[in-house]
Amino acid sequence: MVLVKEYRIRNNCSLKEYKIAQLYAVAKMSLNETGGGEGVEVIKNEPYDNEKGKGQYTFKIYHCANRVPAAIRAIMPKDALILHEEAWNGYPHCKTITTSPWMKDSFKIITETMHVGDRGDSENALNVGQDVLGQREVIYLDVTRDEEIKSAYKKEEDPKLYKSAKTGRGPLVGSEWAAQCDPVMTCYKLVTVEFKWWPFQSVVEPIIVSFMRKAMVILHRQLFCDTDEWCDMSIEQLRALEEETQKKLLDKRHQESTTQTKFD
Repeated sequence: MVLVKEYRIRNNCSLKEYKIAQLYAVAKMSLNETGGGEGVEVIKNEPYDNEKGKGQYTFKIYHCANRVPAAIRAIMPKDALILHEEAWNGYPHCKTITTSPWMKDSFKIITETMHVGDRGDSENALNVGQDVLGQREVIYLDVTRDEEIKSAYKKEEDPKLYKSAKTGRGPLVGSEWAAQCDPVMTCYKLVTVEFKWWPFQSVVEPIIVSFMRKAMVILHRQLFCDTDEWCDMSIEQLRALEEETQKKLLDKRHQESTTQTKFD
């Protein structure tokens, strides 16, 4: 069985701003989630320009034996929880492939994303075929819903409480905030999960999807609540920050203490 989900995440920023905001949020989250021998190892972060287009290519290794849900830790060997991620960010389109060298062809997560300046109402933003449209489940993720993150809640990362001093945006309150906020854009994320390891397939695939859903919501809550940190950044400043972050990650992964988000 292959699970196909299309997540739609609406954000109170412009399409142009999100390019910086996302990269900033990923860099910051990587630092927060790294330490004690676990976290993110950036192997490559370089431009690409080929027959597929142009953008930024990254290759990362995730050491996440203690960060995945307990149910997965209980059945998977530690080596299977070292994940490789390749990403081609040709904004506004991005494609990410996550694999496990230990599981080889038995595990793969493909995330294809299109960023659009709308309110999440594009029927086929990724222009996929009818076969995929027939399989996919469309899910709107609301960054203001605390129920999405449960034990990972942090007051300082609550969009319902945050107001940007520089832009005046926020707080995001009420059920209609996404229909009323300005500016606005949507991340359309088509996620395909394949886990071929009988008899655990039917158990593990839904857990992976739930884990990814929670991680997406946490990232975008942080992204909004850090608006004043990234709103004035240029792409050159962002690339310099990524380079600095890459060096810090190398040192921090070998430190004992770390801030760990609760994903169980």
